[in-house]
Amino acid sequence: MATSTYLSSPNVTVNSISLQDQCNGLTFTRTIEALESTAFGSGSRVYVGGLENSTLTLDLYLSFAASETYATLKALVGTSTTVSWSPSATSPGTATNPTMTLTGAYLEALPYELALGTLGAISVTFTGGVYSVVEV
Repeated sequence: MATSTYLSSPNVTVNSISLQDQCNGLTFTRTIEALESTAFGSGSRVYVGGLENSTLTLDLYLSFAASETYATLKALVGTSTTVSWSPSATSPGTATNPTMTLTGAYLEALPYELALGTLGAISVTFTGGVYSVVEV
């Protein structure tokens, strides 16, 4: 049975700038690459954990105002930065509202498209970085 409902945007900070008011979706995938460690004589393949290569995709409204989406992200393309998020803005960093962080996450591209009569929105993906969680 579902026990959580999120009625507001997740608390999202990119490069120390809050984009909570611009974020309407977030997808995080923590991946630890598999390395094969099968030895001669083994009856089946054996794997061990390798490097972590997580991805975080943010769905954001496209605002060109100062300290908003475009201004925050344009200088980060091709660089690494810190991105943190929690399910809700109220009391982040607790056991029921953990704050997750990717430190050194790489932003490869800033794709956006504008169309007449539509609300501008973009999806950006941060790759890699060191994942950590604060649950006080």
